[in-house]
Amino acid sequence: MKSRLIVAVIAALPFMALPMVPSVSSAGHDMHWHSDGVSESGPNPLISEMLILDHAFQQVVSAVALGDGAKVSKALEAMHGTMEKTHEGMHEGTVRIPKNAHREKEFVEMDKKFHLNLERLADAGRSNNQAKMLSLTKVLLEGCVNCHREFRK
Repeated sequence: MKSRLIVAVIAALPFMALPMVPSVSSAGHDMHWHSDGVSESGPNPLISEMLILDHAFQQVVSAVALGDGAKVSKALEAMHGTMEKTHEGMHEGTVRIPKNAHREKEFVEMDKKFHLNLERLADAGRSNNQAKMLSLTKVLLEGCVNCHREFRK
C-alpha cells in the first residue's frame, strides 16, 4: 500500500512541476524566446538550461516511478555543461537573474548544490539505488521550487 502511494506521488510530479518551469512563451518579458533558449537579442544559457532540465526531470520522474536507474542516469546526461554555460553567461552579461539579482552569489551557490545533487542522482541511477533515487528526486524538486521562489519573477 505504501509503495503504491509513493509510485502515485512520483507519477504525479511532472504535472506538479510544470507551472514552476519557465514556459517558452513567458520566459522573457520584452522578447520572444524560442525553444532552443535563444531570444531575439541572443542566447540565454539559463533559459536553455531550464528547458533541458524540464525535459530531463520529466524523464527522471517517470524512470524513478518505474524503478529504472539506467533511464534516470541517461536522462541526466543532457545536463552536463549547462551549469558552466549559465555561470559563464552571468559573467558575460547574457544571463540576468529576473528577481533578487543582487543575490547573485547565493544563486550560484544554490545552483552548484543543485547540480551536485543531479550528479548524486545520476550515481544512484547507475547503481539502481531506488530509495536514493526517490529521495534525491524529492530534494531536487524542492530545489527547483525554492530557486524559482527566490529568483524567478
